[in-house]
Amino acid sequence: MFRSRSWVRPDTMTIVFILLSLFILFFIFAPIIKTVVSSSPGTLWDTLLDDSVYSSIMLTVWAGLLATLIGLVLGVPLAYLLARRQFWGKGFLEALIDVPIVIPHSAAGIALLFVFGRQFLLGKLFGHVGITFVDSLAGVVIAMIFVSVPFLIDSARDAFKTVDVRLEKVARTLGASPWRTFCRVSLPLAWRGIFSGSVMMWARAMSEFGAVLILAYYVPFIGGSQTVAPILVADRFSGLGLDYARPVAALVILVSLVMFLLLRIVALRGNKHD
Repeated sequence: MFRSRSWVRPDTMTIVFILLSLFILFFIFAPIIKTVVSSSPGTLWDTLLDDSVYSSIMLTVWAGLLATLIGLVLGVPLAYLLARRQFWGKGFLEALIDVPIVIPHSAAGIALLFVFGRQFLLGKLFGHVGITFVDSLAGVVIAMIFVSVPFLIDSARDAFKTVDVRLEKVARTLGASPWRTFCRVSLPLAWRGIFSGSVMMWARAMSEFGAVLILAYYVPFIGGSQTVAPILVADRFSGLGLDYARPVAALVILVSLVMFLLLRIVALRGNKHD
């Protein structure tokens, strides 16, 4: 027996909210869709075969991946401490972590240059082991880490906060060491938040422009001198015009969307299996 659903007339607030939501969704997706469909598949393929475009996209993806892996190693322990420990200045420290999100990224590039430049503290220190950051892949990676790691730390911290502390205490009372408790209890239960934060960090790192421009404009990569995709798009636009920049921008958007969707699907499948 089927029961008919009675239609409820939406109130005025709901209608206004729907209209505003449609407007912001149009604002977000219209430029993306317009850019992607403005170039034919043949044009996109020919652009992808361009060595400078292919190498630039590979550099961007690879540097973003390296930045995310380093962010995981360094950021997850900090996120755990912020979620589980109480200490003086904790609130101030949490605010400081988000500073790279709000400062102009060209200024972030200058700030990084004053620390990792060849004549400055960490630049000299790493220079002794053969690592330089100015106009090198390492410079691209640290610029990406600086502007994007707050997304990972914040997401991981919130994920650790959702883990029941009693489970960790039970593991400790059963004889598990702090390391074993973290690896076998805390980390598996918080992995979804950490993974989501990693996806956001990688996506943000891929789109970085200002800090990379200041620190590592062109870097040696795959036998040539390459720059990251956002800078390549800007270079094509300023040097050759919109017609040459448009297919590159469309490719960058497509690559980012495909990889972002794949990672989100992996996360959603993980949620279903939990």
